[in-house]
Amino acid sequence: MEDTVDTFPFSFGKKSVPVNIHMSREEFEADIYPMNRKNRGFAVIINNKTFDQGVGLGARNGTDVDASALANRFAELGFDVELEDDVTTEEMMQIMKKYAYMDHSENDCFACAILSHGEEGIVYGKNGKVEIKKLLEPFKGNLCETLAGKPKIFFIQACRGTEFDEGVEMNVADAKGEMDVDRQISTHKIPAEADFLVAYSVVPGYYAWRNSIDGSWFVQALSTVLEKYGNQLDLVRILTRVNKLVAYKFQSNTSNPYMSRKKQIPCITSMLTKELYFFPKQ
Repeated sequence: MEDTVDTFPFSFGKKSVPVNIHMSREEFEADIYPMNRKNRGFAVIINNKTFDQGVGLGARNGTDVDASALANRFAELGFDVELEDDVTTEEMMQIMKKYAYMDHSENDCFACAILSHGEEGIVYGKNGKVEIKKLLEPFKGNLCETLAGKPKIFFIQACRGTEFDEGVEMNVADAKGEMDVDRQISTHKIPAEADFLVAYSVVPGYYAWRNSIDGSWFVQALSTVLEKYGNQLDLVRILTRVNKLVAYKFQSNTSNPYMSRKKQIPCITSMLTKELYFFPKQ
């Protein structure tokens, strides 16, 4: 019996070239990513606040609060933080390629936060739009060899559509209410797309909310949970708590009745193959 793919008609896409990565058997078979290398790694924050007039997008007031909060949280987790403000789409691609082509042999992982306007599958540079897929592609395991098998984490604060989440009323009752000796070397393949995690501020099709004073709902919640649990819980559990905080705590309050009392739920897309903890460096 042969394996097949869930598409028809079938056509071959661009063929990727396999690369050979060396990893100990203990590391390969572990259920938790080893985070005991010399460095935690780089955390890059792309913070796009203002946009060229021809793009037709307003200033993202409050985003500097987000960028500052994330820079603090990343630094507390041991990352080397780099901040890039108001960059073009070409510069965004150059930044991604710059870090993908670096030697990450002594680094545990890589993290990146993109704060900008967006649509489904797209974020904006100050001069136009770029596909998220293109920004992430240089970090694939067959292209960025020294990050193969290591976590590549992306946080994306941007709209993914133009729908509003109306929410649903929920009645909550309390508990009493009704309501080896010889070294052996073997070869294993891992997918080039493995070990990514992309945390979106909102599910596809919807607006992502941002307060002009306090910053975006998603980054506010992410900063709060990372500050409290960043060194204790694995990342997927952290982001689940972020989902809860955004879903339960926040509700839009605007002078426009059509836009008031709306909700938001973030979205986690995980291709991680192990649990990811940011235990303090010794």
